Amino acid sequence: MDGVPQTAGALLRRALRRHPRRLGAAVLLLSVHQACEALVPVAIGVTIDRAVATGSVPALIASLGGTALLFLVLSQAYRYGARNVVTGWYRENHLLRVEVTARVLDPRGLRGAPPTGELLSIATSDAEKSGRVLEAAAIVVGGTTALVVSAVSLLLISVPLGVGVLLGAPLLVAVLQLLAPVLTRRTATQQEDVARTAGLATDLVRGVRVLRGIGAEDAAAARYRATSATALGSTLRTAGVIGAYRGATVLGSGLFLAAVAGVAGAMALEGRLSVGQLVTVVGLAQFLAEPVGLLGFAGQKLAEARASAARVVGVLTAPPLHPAGVVPAPGPGALELPGHGFHVEPGQVLGVVAPDPADAEGLVGLLAGRRPADPGELLLDGVDVGTLDPGTVRAAVLVEPHAVVLFEGTLRTAVDPAGDADDDRLTGALAAAGAADLTDLELAVADRGRSLSGGQRQRVGLARALLRDPPVLVLHDPTTAVDAVTEETIAEGLTRLRRTRTTVLVTSSPALLGRCDHVVVLAGGRVRARGTHTELTADAEYAAAVLR
Repeated sequence: MDGVPQTAGALLRRALRRHPRRLGAAVLLLSVHQACEALVPVAIGVTIDRAVATGSVPALIASLGGTALLFLVLSQAYRYGARNVVTGWYRENHLLRVEVTARVLDPRGLRGAPPTGELLSIATSDAEKSGRVLEAAAIVVGGTTALVVSAVSLLLISVPLGVGVLLGAPLLVAVLQLLAPVLTRRTATQQEDVARTAGLATDLVRGVRVLRGIGAEDAAAARYRATSATALGSTLRTAGVIGAYRGATVLGSGLFLAAVAGVAGAMALEGRLSVGQLVTVVGLAQFLAEPVGLLGFAGQKLAEARASAARVVGVLTAPPLHPAGVVPAPGPGALELPGHGFHVEPGQVLGVVAPDPADAEGLVGLLAGRRPADPGELLLDGVDVGTLDPGTVRAAVLVEPHAVVLFEGTLRTAVDPAGDADDDRLTGALAAAGAADLTDLELAVADRGRSLSGGQRQRVGLARALLRDPPVLVLHDPTTAVDAVTEETIAEGLTRLRRTRTTVLVTSSPALLGRCDHVVVLAGGRVRARGTHTELTADAEYAAAVLR
């Protein structure tokens, strides 16, 4: 895909390029902060040699003023440097979230798409960790600056000490990076396991009522426990590697500090260093633990960012489920499925009865675009949908699923998410959907419609579909949660509003089937019988499926 990073490294490099001003300011200011931090022991040593040792009050005042200025600069540099880092990081998070969301919502779909919960984890947690590459980059430059300033300061005091730091610090960092590949692999595995567990949790919460209805709570809980245990195990293994990495960083920094301080102490005993220089060297040796620790922290965050970036890239570069096609001229909405053996003309309402639920799910999945149509399997206005633009097909063929999904907001926004309809159209759609009792358009609707009853959710979802008025409307069991009287109201309103449009009702409701122009019975994915509802009631299998 043009313009889309193909590897984790490419995505992280693009993140650095996308925020030059913020990243540049952060690198500069954090480098100033680290340089000032490194100069604090130098300032203390100078104060001792030039003011305390000599007893000079003016020198003491000047030294204290210089030290105060140093602390003022380092504090403000850190304040604004950290602000730029966090701003750039959060902006990159936002851009990645939008990019992942746009790819997920692409009408062409995702081939081999992860579960919903895992996609949510990628769009949030992984996007956040990928954006931290800006923080890692700023820390690397700031830590390196601190090491350079410390080494130069030591060179001015003692060439052997300065050379030792210049050679020892990079060597220590290089040794610590030997653990980075292991950390990246463990982090990637842990993030995949946690995302898989989150996806399963999302699915279980969404289907908890169904699970209770079929008595499958224990099996579902056992499956979740097994998945969660796997995630816990990988998390603990990752924590072990992180602990080893941080422990090695602390140990290496401590040994390095001891070596520098030991050499400086020996030189002081020999008279080759003054008291102030000794204090400076010991202070710098203690300070060196900070930049080395920062570089270790940056390495850890870079490993996490690389693992998360790989998962983000996996979504962004996933091949589309449907190929790009041409945008057709608007048509009346004739629908034909030669492989199934039926077609629907504009203005007709076709009922589809599938005694085997798999046949119903297969048909709805095909019409909804959840799987690509084989060549010639599905025609829209006489044109193979495989040659058409998927976005145009989705706009022309609206499939309202049995499991209605409503967004948090009000009744108005639930029925009309685009906000284009006036109150008369809204109330008309609600009345046709048997929801005339929902008169308050500003009624609060919770996430997924939890504040509504099952029947209300179903009717609001139907009203939303009717308000959209697509050329082809496919409804899958739209009245399973309503009573018989409401079902009759829906049947009347539906056929009235859709009298010039193409409508497919995948249902076993006699009230709806009785309003259909034609009814077909599917068996094994093909039409086994056809006729009107009245004619088909003589068919024993049909009667068993629809008569209550």
